[in-house]
Amino acid sequence: MLIRIDFQSDVPIYLQLKNQIVHGIASSELLPEESLPSVRQMAEDIGINLHTVNKGYNLLKDEGFVTIDRRKGAIVNEIPIKPSEKVKETLKDDLKNIIAQAHCFGMDKEEFINECLSMYDEYNK
Repeated sequence: MLIRIDFQSDVPIYLQLKNQIVHGIASSELLPEESLPSVRQMAEDIGINLHTVNKGYNLLKDEGFVTIDRRKGAIVNEIPIKPSEKVKETLKDDLKNIIAQAHCFGMDKEEFINECLSMYDEYNK
């Protein structure tokens, strides 16, 4: 899986890394039990600080996407993942913000739902 970091983005690099790995898991580019590159290797490959990679990996672990083993590194977990209540609340907050933005930009409910369904279906191929 190729990780692309946009150094001009307002999104923190560790979140860009985390989000791209989540997309890789959802799209089956990254499979359960697959090892992610070591923190050092990932940092070197994409040209970022290893503490930034570590922060992204720890966020993935905290949300249940990977298990971190001292010997094996970060291992992709089976999906679906049972989310914690904290993760559910974060997802709801994120969705609420996206819906508010769509509303402010004049996107109607049907258009929004159709767009969501279309994007969701991309992960069910």
